[in-house]
Amino acid sequence: MSKILIIAGEASGDIHGASLMYEMIRIDAELEFFGVGGDNMIEAGLKASFHTKDMAFLGFTEVVRHMPFIIKVQKHILALVKENNIKKAVLIDYPGFNLNLAKKLKKIGVKIFYYISPQIWAWGKHRIKKIKNRVDKMLVVFPFEEVFYRNEGVDTEFVGHPLIARLEKHQYRSRDNFFSDNNLEPGKKILLIMPGSRKHEIEKIFASVLNGAYKASEQFNMQIVVACANNIDESIFNNYDTNKFRVLKNQTYDLIRHSEFGIIKSGTSTMEASLIGLPFAVAYATTKLTYLIGRFLVNITSIAMPNIIAGKKVVKEFIQSDLTPENIYRYLNFVFNNQEEIEKIKAELQNIKRILGKKIPADLAAKIICSQG
Repeated sequence: MSKILIIAGEASGDIHGASLMYEMIRIDAELEFFGVGGDNMIEAGLKASFHTKDMAFLGFTEVVRHMPFIIKVQKHILALVKENNIKKAVLIDYPGFNLNLAKKLKKIGVKIFYYISPQIWAWGKHRIKKIKNRVDKMLVVFPFEEVFYRNEGVDTEFVGHPLIARLEKHQYRSRDNFFSDNNLEPGKKILLIMPGSRKHEIEKIFASVLNGAYKASEQFNMQIVVACANNIDESIFNNYDTNKFRVLKNQTYDLIRHSEFGIIKSGTSTMEASLIGLPFAVAYATTKLTYLIGRFLVNITSIAMPNIIAGKKVVKEFIQSDLTPENIYRYLNFVFNNQEEIEKIKAELQNIKRILGKKIPADLAAKIICSQG
């Protein structure tokens, strides 16, 4: 029986990892998966040593604080690989952890496939050497990444974006059914907040977003609905004025489809909203130290992936000190009084979808991984 190490340290990686595992099992039903993942990957057959919820730390200060645990996880994984004589590893995004692990795995003869690229094109080309030395095959989800890596001499293939296929398969409920099922007010449009899939992300951005959004929702007769990530306990939102919003879980795609506008934390959710066609603005904040270090290292002008793909500002970004209730309200007041601005954003998001094309990444990536020894 062939054994594969697969590592996903975040909620979005868990979803992508599960899809990839199912496709790999279709090719080889005898495959056995070990590593780190979430509920979706476990359901797909992963023998998980650690859960993604145990790995949800972000930023330089968070990593330093969790270093003893990170070392413990990596030692366990290396022992697991040796014990089971695993010769292939699939690393999914999560670069701070995975690139370090790749170095150790490479030393013991494991072939490394990296699915969903670390954003080294944002963090500086000096990291390309690590990729070239540690990764055997990069499987990327954005066309510009394939060009970037190939120009740097890395064996790379653009396999398409995972969300394209997933969203095409999703069976959306009608607006009436969705509102009825969730006891939402049918006469009020939804102002959506997607505050992230990590507890400390929510703690950093939610209060500012909520207060600005609530003022706008009152003025424009809207209802605020918060999309709670699957790995987040809904009780975290009890720390805020729950009279101002509703929380929905496990209904993200329908919620995006039937919302009027969104304020979304930078990350995978911005791609989900883009591909479904919801106009939105991006919110992001972290610790002061992490932000200062990031500003020094990052060499891009936008943090929102739709803006990076388009090469221009498609959606508004509220970053760090710009993320205030006043700025959120001021912007929402502007867009809700200017329907042409909303239509302009929608048109730009349609172009993002065209750029990404219609490849099925889990299928292509599975074929590549299974065919290469």
